[in-house]
This record gives sequence, structure tokens and C-alpha cells, in this order.
Amino acid sequence: MKFFKLVQFLTLILFLIVNLQPLQAQGNRDFMRETGKIYVVTGVILIIFAGIVLYLVRLDKKLTNIEHQLKEGKNE
Repeated sequence: MKFFKLVQFLTLILFLIVNLQPLQAQGNRDFMRETGKIYVVTGVILIIFAGIVLYLVRLDKKLTNIEHQLKEGKNE
């Protein structure tokens, strides 16, 4: 249940970030947007962020399983 709430929260944050109106840049600051490379940079950042989130979720599941095994070992 916690996992789905986390996914919903992260999805909401992602949509908010994507829908924010970019500030009007002038001159050379608009170079990345003009050449279309800003989308590549944004995509790479999102992929890295998603990878970190997935890694942390998997790590949390593994730690929870180890904690349950330790508790069961103490009860025996």
C-alpha cells in the first residue's frame, strides 16, 4: 500500500514539473531549447531519478524481508 502511495506522489510531482511553464530566456540562454537538446537533458535526468527511486524501493523491500526473518529467528 505504501508503494502505491509513493508511486502516486511521484507521478503527481512529475506531472507538476512537466507542466510548469518555462521562464522566458533571452539570448544564449535559449540555445538548448532551440536545438531541442533540452528534452534530451530532461529525459536523462528523469531516467536517473526513476532509477534511484526504483533502487530505493527494492532496497526497502529487501530490508523489510531481512527484518522479518530476524524477528522470526528471535521468536523461535
